[in-house]
Amino acid sequence: MALSKPALFTRFKTLSIPFRHHPRPLPPPSSVTIRFLSFSSPEEAEAERRRRKRRLRIEPPLSSAHRAQQQQSQQPKKPSQGANEFKLPEPVSALSGNRLNLHNRILTLIRENDLAEAALYTRHSVYSNCRPTIYTVNAVLNAQLRQGKFADLLSLHRFIIQANIAPNVITHNLVFQTYLTCRKPDTAMEIYKQLINDAPVAPSPTTYRILIEGLVNNGMVEKALELKEEMVVNEAFSPDPLIYHYLMVGCVKNNDADGVFKLYEELKQKLDGGVVTDGVVYGALMKGYFMRGMEKEAMDCYEEAVGENSKVKMSAIAYNSVLDALCKNGKFDEALNLFDRMLGEHKPPTRLAVNLGSFNVMADGYCLQGRFKDAIEVFRKMGDYRCSPDNASFNNLMDQLCKNGLLADAEEVYGDMDGKGVKPDEYTFGLLMDACFHEGRIDDGAAYFRKMVDSGLRPDLPVYDRLVDQLVKARKIDEAKSFYELMVKKLRMNNESYKFIMKALSDHGRLDEVLQLVDAMLDDESIDVNEELQEIVKGELNKEGRGDELDKLMEEKARLKAEAKAKEIEEAEATKRRAKISIANLFPPKNKEVETGSAEENDANANEAAPAAAESAAGEDQPIEKATVSGDSEDSKDEVRA
Repeated sequence: MALSKPALFTRFKTLSIPFRHHPRPLPPPSSVTIRFLSFSSPEEAEAERRRRKRRLRIEPPLSSAHRAQQQQSQQPKKPSQGANEFKLPEPVSALSGNRLNLHNRILTLIRENDLAEAALYTRHSVYSNCRPTIYTVNAVLNAQLRQGKFADLLSLHRFIIQANIAPNVITHNLVFQTYLTCRKPDTAMEIYKQLINDAPVAPSPTTYRILIEGLVNNGMVEKALELKEEMVVNEAFSPDPLIYHYLMVGCVKNNDADGVFKLYEELKQKLDGGVVTDGVVYGALMKGYFMRGMEKEAMDCYEEAVGENSKVKMSAIAYNSVLDALCKNGKFDEALNLFDRMLGEHKPPTRLAVNLGSFNVMADGYCLQGRFKDAIEVFRKMGDYRCSPDNASFNNLMDQLCKNGLLADAEEVYGDMDGKGVKPDEYTFGLLMDACFHEGRIDDGAAYFRKMVDSGLRPDLPVYDRLVDQLVKARKIDEAKSFYELMVKKLRMNNESYKFIMKALSDHGRLDEVLQLVDAMLDDESIDVNEELQEIVKGELNKEGRGDELDKLMEEKARLKAEAKAKEIEEAEATKRRAKISIANLFPPKNKEVETGSAEENDANANEAAPAAAESAAGEDQPIEKATVSGDSEDSKDEVRA
């Protein structure tokens, strides 16, 4: 279509207007972070990608519904991993009204140390008109973690996920800490990857502290260093001295003094002014100097951290690290002076200069000096400073006492556990049992093992093997066999355990009991009586001229199993026949010609149905009466059809 001259002139005039005077409004700025054209490293690019992905999940851009529809039509649908996979956790404002009353009720149960009731109350509340918030669930999970109830914690966590209660970052942190404490760092890292890629919540600095400390404790220092690099490229997190402390401690465990100083220099470069004012890294730095034999530099570092003119901030963790460096490097007098200073500064709740770790470090220091009575005294003193010992603290002290032949003192410390509300675990009973065996107190060691089983704990196979070995050496065969019968149903025995108990019985001329054990093993489908085990049993039986008894036993067992299998098949076929007869009775044929068929057909059907009816009656333990069926009798045909 042609334009007139005035219209064309107007068009050119509009196009000649500068852009700043153009009437079209500029588009609103996007909420997405501006993407740079390049990155300094692939790690930085990956961190930027994850940060943008998390922000898009939390703060979707404009017209996100239309964009989501386009992506859904273009891409295949991803299978959902859970009901609350992309659900945001509730804000803290949800903890109000009746839900707050429920929260306080559960906190009361936790303070009363009734964790089972608290967890059960939380589960029941999910199905009521007052559902618990994630903050209430976290309180129960945290209490279970403190008391080492890891199975209950994971069970409750799975329950709330299925109940569509969205977890927050604190919930994830508790799960991480549980798996790392249970020596399952790979599982913890898999869940961390899911948190980074899929969860609508972002990890916090505490998340990285928990993960890096757990990886170091599990001997995965290299993996912890990689995780630190991932945190460094994320600009949302500032350099954390506590994380560097964990990594430096890991380098000390690996005898890597160069790694200690490298991490310290890296931390200095990342902090403003290049000065480290947090004393948490000074203990590991002192250990690095001691590893290099630089005692003067180590003590200069100590003076810089805790001297009179020091500007370094010392927390309880920082003090403990310095205490440990002094105690393990021949500076116990300085450690005593520092510990007295810490006790003087400790004024809770405003100033916390000591904690449980402080008393554990000093107890270890006294044990290194051979002053075990002082170690027990300082361990019992922690209650005066509002510190409560845990299971690991008791086990550590008792282990030190047992290794130095002080079993009586260890048993005295064990007696204090009940008064402190601490329950012994498998390690507690195991070390007391081994100490009793070392002292020749076989019966007392067996009593500790039985007490462990009666407490509901599950000892592992090596503990059981040590028990049976000591009982056999002490010629207590009856007790060894009784523990075998007790644990064979609870533990998955290996062939060595079976061989040992059989050899012990045969050495004492109790071949009949050996055959009884083989008989029980053959009855258990989960146990494989292999050829090696059979040869050992035959060898013991041949010593008494009874080598053919094992073959007879195995043949008899095979015959009984075959008969049982045949009987099972026969019963299954009989059940099918009875089912067919029942269905035929429930749904009789509707065709009148079939009902009024010839007498010969009726007689044949009756002859086929009579044995089945007899079998059905026999299966129900009812008497069978022989009946004659006549083709000329209508009553007989009706009876057969019935």
